[in-house]
Amino acid sequence: MKYVILQCDGMPDRPIKELGDRTPLQAARTPLLDRIAREGRFGLCRVIPEGFPPGSDIGNLSIFGYEPARYFTGRSPLEAAAMGVSLGPEDVAFRCNLVTLREEGPDSVMEDFACGHIPNEESHEIIRRLDEALGGGEFSFHPGVSYRHLLVWHGGVEKMTTTPPHDISDRPVTPHLPAGDGAEPLRELMARSREILAADPVNRARAARGERSASSIWLWGQGRATVLEPFEKLRGLRGGAISAVDIIRGIARLAGMEIIHVPGITGWTDTNYEGKASHAIDALRQLDLVFIHIEATDESAHQGDFKSKVQAIEDIDSRVLRPLLDGLPGVGDHRLLVISDHPTPCAIKTHTPEPVPFAVWPAPPGRPPSGARAFTEAEAAKSDLTVDRGWTIMERFLSGDI
Repeated sequence: MKYVILQCDGMPDRPIKELGDRTPLQAARTPLLDRIAREGRFGLCRVIPEGFPPGSDIGNLSIFGYEPARYFTGRSPLEAAAMGVSLGPEDVAFRCNLVTLREEGPDSVMEDFACGHIPNEESHEIIRRLDEALGGGEFSFHPGVSYRHLLVWHGGVEKMTTTPPHDISDRPVTPHLPAGDGAEPLRELMARSREILAADPVNRARAARGERSASSIWLWGQGRATVLEPFEKLRGLRGGAISAVDIIRGIARLAGMEIIHVPGITGWTDTNYEGKASHAIDALRQLDLVFIHIEATDESAHQGDFKSKVQAIEDIDSRVLRPLLDGLPGVGDHRLLVISDHPTPCAIKTHTPEPVPFAVWPAPPGRPPSGARAFTEAEAAKSDLTVDRGWTIMERFLSGDI
């Protein structure tokens, strides 16, 4: 048996007035998602456990089958693993966003947590100069993907409060700066970064082209090194993962899974959708399971761009699911799980913890298909199939229990 997990990040949403009080899932044309919901097992999964923040770190640990209460030490250690950055016992990793702020000083507002989705070659140059200016014995900067980078505080602390920048879009940033024990050095780094970035040649060139500049770093998601039990030891299966973002690659690497490299994947709406599907099919000739991650649905919602989110959902249906369903018969018996790590409503531009729709296709022997009319939040809510402990979804999917 071959297994595919298609994780559509942040895809669930809330009704939007401009879409006729429909969600993006309801507004999008998705014949294949609807078919999977109708012919397979369709319901709701609570991937974010009670008491945990609704982040992609928590949600994806659950989907990979790792109970967050047991394994979660912070988001950034997972991203450090993806980047090949080894953390010592005294090291604390932080996500380091390049962000665009509007206004100056205490009146600064989070204009864009993604800095206009700055390309790698430009952001890496910026991070290199920040490391030269602010790095050294205590701190080190490490380049990631687009606006997503890493700071390691050697001998640091991690108990301070930090805020994901995508939670404060279009809001003043001063009340959300790092606070508590150990926060002052981080606040100082962020303030000094603004001075350095104001004179950075990459930023000046971006501004001259009318593009958003990196006006500050934003530090959050801190934690110490994470250890996961090997996926193959736990499940008896060889797995791989396809993703443009470090959080997924980090979990997969820590789980001992293969990182499947696909040219042209970006974590945005211009990603190589077809390449993700074709590389997954190719990988399944050697592997037992492939985890495919789509980031565009989440990124669109963080921007409040419901039109792009609808388009991303339709692209998933036609450009990922279509080639997957065409190619899977060629690798033998197979099962497919379609799920999300959390909702990201466009109206609030951030994550929420509600249960997410999921579908397992085809329905296993002895389990009736759902007969659902569509793969939507409303149809999933009608189902009597609910997985309350989201970290069990992997085991239940692999065993044919759902």
